[in-house]
Order: sequence, then structure tokens, then C-alpha cells
Amino acid sequence: MSRAPQARSLRGFLLAGIIWPLALFIAIGAVHLYGSALDTANAAYDRMLVTTAYSVGDQISLEGGQLRTGVSYAMVEVYEAGFSTRMIYRISDRQGRYIAGDRDLPAYLGSGAAWPAVPALLKVYQGRYGSAPVRIAAVAQPSKRHLPEDDVVIQIAEPLAFREGAVRDILWGTVLRQTLLVLTVAAVTWLVVGRALRPIESLRAQLAARQEDDLSPLSAPQAPRELQPMVAALNEHMERLHRTVDLQQRFVANASHQLRTPLAVLKMQLQSGARGDIAPELALREMGATVERATNVANQLLSLARIEQMRGQGTRERCDLAAIAREVAIDLSPLISDKDLDFELDAQCAEVEGRGWMATEMVSNLLHNAIRHTPPGSRLGIRVAALEDGVELCVWDSGPGIANQREMRVFEAFAGCHSSQGGGLGLTICAEIADSMGAGLILSNRGAPGQVEGLDARVRFPAGAAAG
Repeated sequence: MSRAPQARSLRGFLLAGIIWPLALFIAIGAVHLYGSALDTANAAYDRMLVTTAYSVGDQISLEGGQLRTGVSYAMVEVYEAGFSTRMIYRISDRQGRYIAGDRDLPAYLGSGAAWPAVPALLKVYQGRYGSAPVRIAAVAQPSKRHLPEDDVVIQIAEPLAFREGAVRDILWGTVLRQTLLVLTVAAVTWLVVGRALRPIESLRAQLAARQEDDLSPLSAPQAPRELQPMVAALNEHMERLHRTVDLQQRFVANASHQLRTPLAVLKMQLQSGARGDIAPELALREMGATVERATNVANQLLSLARIEQMRGQGTRERCDLAAIAREVAIDLSPLISDKDLDFELDAQCAEVEGRGWMATEMVSNLLHNAIRHTPPGSRLGIRVAALEDGVELCVWDSGPGIANQREMRVFEAFAGCHSSQGGGLGLTICAEIADSMGAGLILSNRGAPGQVEGLDARVRFPAGAAAG
């Protein structure tokens, strides 16, 4: 069984992203600092070696290859704060033979044939004095009497340990300060990240304290701008969940409200038939009619649930209301013929944005409703017209109209609309479809007050919902 990947710490990620580059920069800087400081120290101390060599050359004198004046110890003594050491020196002739100083210091043999007429620096180089590395300055000191046998080479050497120690002190002091800087940055980052995460913790606490059915929007007025899009996305998601839960609750409520009655009636009819209260053929016909009504209600409930589920989805299509009206009229022509109705179709080509099956369902329900409430031998029809400000679909009949004399824009499920029979779910489905397509459904009586000539069911698509 594979293990779930461990969650990454935001604090750790930010600290690693800040501290590691900073530490690498400090390490590279320390290497560069050590080299630069060592070069600077060598330049300064080499200048002191050369100066000391020239001073020694000015004070000594030779006669016949023998040193007549000695070298004072003060001249080769180095005094620094907290440090004191004596330089190592050697005086040799031009061939490197020892004259004075320390024999353990190797003689300089690179003077060559071109001997200078005045004191001159031959070379500054590194060598060894015993087992210790030293820095050596070699100066050519010509004879004051211009005798080649009195020409000498003065070598002044100093151990490198002091220079390296001074450079290390500078390096470690700098590294210590930079390490304190890194630790300060890490501590500040830790605290700042913790402070920045408080709004997220507040959101988590809000969500944890909620009841299971609480889908109200989150309130985070103190959240920074960077978190506001996340809060908005969470609120939108909870709004979608709220609509889904509300859809389920409405479907359950509608189904329990409408299916309970036909099922109870079906049970009573079955019991009556079993007891012999009515003839078996009559009982079967009544039960068949009840099952058909329950089936129609179930289909309407499923259509309403599907429409509500599709609401808000961005998929859009174009559909021609005139073509849909013709198809619905053909499908329902048997019902129109059974009642000997005079049907009129006046449909101009008018496209609207929406799903074709939804528009077909809406027109079919409106025409069903008109056929049901139109007396036999009367007139009804469908009119589709492209207006200046949109498109209008009108299904009109010659029925009794609605009981109240005002337009109805909001339709409750199973509410009575006509004076004779209840509207059921048909008009509710029509209103939902119209609303989902950006249109509005209006029911209004036709004729003068008190002399109703029929009902007009008008669906008005504004210019924004019309596709052309």
C-alpha cells in the first residue's frame, strides 16, 4: 500500500527558499573575502619586508667581503597590537654564500649577471624556513665602493602564520556577523509567515465551527488581498453546493407531495377490486388511469430536476423557436384533432440562445396546457415574432383564462392557474426553463374585463438572449 505524500510546510518552504540562497551567497562571499583579505595583507606586509630590507642595506657596510657593522634587532622586530615577532634575515654575497643572519634561511640564487648600480628589489616570493612557510623579500645591495666582492643580497623573511591568522580573524568576524544576519532573517521570516497565516487559520476555525448544513458565505474582512480570491472562490463553491442541496430538497418535497396521493388512490383501487366492490375491468381501468397520472407527475418532476440542475452551466446552444413550434404542433396534432380545435401557427424564424430540448419542453407544456383548457371546436395557436427589443413566443387559447386578472410572473409548483383545474408542474417547468434561458413567462387574460376570450402565455426573450 503506497504511503500518502507528506504535506509540505509553508514556513519550511519559505525558510528554505530564503535561507539556502542567502547561505550560499555568504559561503561564496566568505571564500572571496578570504582571498581578497589575504592578497591585501600580503601587499601590506610585503611592503614592510621590502622597506626593512632597504633599511638594513643602508646601515650595513662590508670590507673585503666581511660585515663591518651589524644589524640591530630593533630593525628586524615587528610590533603589532597584541603581537610581537622578529623577522628572519640573511645576508649573502652575489653567489649566495652566507655572510650574516640565519643560515637556515635558503639563499636567494636568482640575482643573475645584470647587477644593479643602486639598491633594487630582486623578488618577493614564498619559501620555507624549517617546516614553516615564510614570505621573503630579496633586495640587491651594491657595494658603496663599487667592489663586486662587497655586493650583497639581503633577504628578509616573515612567517605566514601571522598574516593568515589576521585574515582568519577578519573572516570569522565577518562570517559571525553574517550568520547572525541569517538567523535574524530566519526568525523574522518565521514570525512574519506565522502572522500572515493567521487569516487562513481564522477561516479554518470558521469552517470547523459550522454545522453540517451551514453553507452561508464566509466572512473574512481582515483577510489580505491575496486571500480574497480564495475566500470568494470558497463562497462561490458553497453557493453551488447550496443550490445543489436546495435542488435535492425541493425534488424530495415535490415528489413526496405529488406521488403520495396517486399511490394512496392506487392502493384504495386495488383493495376495492380485491374485495369485489367494483368490477375487475373497471378497477383495472381506474388503476391504469392512476398509474398514468403518477407517471406524468414523475416525468414532470424529473424534467424540473434536470432543468434546475442545468441552470447556471455555461454551455450554450442556438435554437430556432419557429422550427421547435412546428415540431411540437406536429407531435400534438392528434390531441388537437380529438377536440376538433382550429390551430393557427404564425412563426417567423427567430433564434435564441439556449438548449433545444429545454425550449421544446417549454413549448410542449404550454401547448398541452392550452389544449387541455380550450373548449372543443374553439381556436388556439402559436405565434413567434422577432421584435425590435428581442423575440416573443406566444401560445394562446380560447379557454376560461386565469382566475385573477393580473399577469403572473412567479409560478409555484402545483398551484392552480386556471379556474377549472390545477396547473400542476407544467407551468412551473415552463417558468424555470424561461428563466434559465434569460427570458420571462407572463400569463394574461385576453379580452375585456369580465369578458375573457382566452389566455395568452407569452415568453419574452430580450435582445441579450436572442441569438439573431
